[in-house]
Amino acid sequence: MSDAPTIASARRRLTRQFQDAGIESAALDARLLVGEVAGLDLTGLLIQAERILTAEENEQLQSLAARRLGGEPVARILGMREFWGLPFELSADTLVPRPDTETIVEAALAILAERSSLAPRILDIGTGTGAILLALLHECPDAVGVATDISLGALRTARGNAQRLGLADRACFVACDYASALCGPFDLIVSNPPYIPGNEIAALDREVRDHDPRRALDGGDDGLDAYRKIIPESVRLLQPGGVLVVEIGQGQEGDVSALMQASGLTVSDPFRPDLSGIFRAVTGRLAVL
Repeated sequence: MSDAPTIASARRRLTRQFQDAGIESAALDARLLVGEVAGLDLTGLLIQAERILTAEENEQLQSLAARRLGGEPVARILGMREFWGLPFELSADTLVPRPDTETIVEAALAILAERSSLAPRILDIGTGTGAILLALLHECPDAVGVATDISLGALRTARGNAQRLGLADRACFVACDYASALCGPFDLIVSNPPYIPGNEIAALDREVRDHDPRRALDGGDDGLDAYRKIIPESVRLLQPGGVLVVEIGQGQEGDVSALMQASGLTVSDPFRPDLSGIFRAVTGRLAVL
């Protein structure tokens, strides 16, 4: 894009480049990158479609396009991703929040709707950007929450997101391995743990493999190592009648259910699928004494 393009022609040209490179979200990615350099949202891009990009904007766009063509996700390039309708800043220490994980929020909100607690206490184990906990706090004004992560960088990112979303007064952030530093009790525990078998990571899409932190992906030899820690800790931390909701990988619902049942949780709710029909959430309840 050496000529001085208009916003509209830059979008078209960039879309073609991305399509030729096999990028499925070519048009969306082009719109987001042009909008980033021009400082415009979708409405602004349409209104100012014939505005010519400045030389500086055009140079910046070429730089961002090269990064995208090199396999870097747009969310990483922009440094943010929308989740549950909320903007979350990213860092090198966090996963990019994905639509599949909104299934956990949906399952958790359905559980909270059943409960009579005026101020439910929520724990998010391995919080990353804080997306799950902060989405729940946004939807439940009376709830309070704790988020853990072993990565200090991730916790800084999550705390920053809480502050930007106006939720910091109802959330605290604890550095520990899963939930080992906590005492509880909690009404609800949620987690999107690492669940990819270690020997399958090399075959992942390069946007994930090369840019998401491996520690947030690698679930050990069978993908279940994190559940073997999270589930017993959750039994210790849940109050009677409390609920654990975890995200799982494709085909893991049977194994994770068995681990919950072996630890004393009742898996009575149906598995909740994501938009692709893949079972994504498993729920375990601690019996009321």
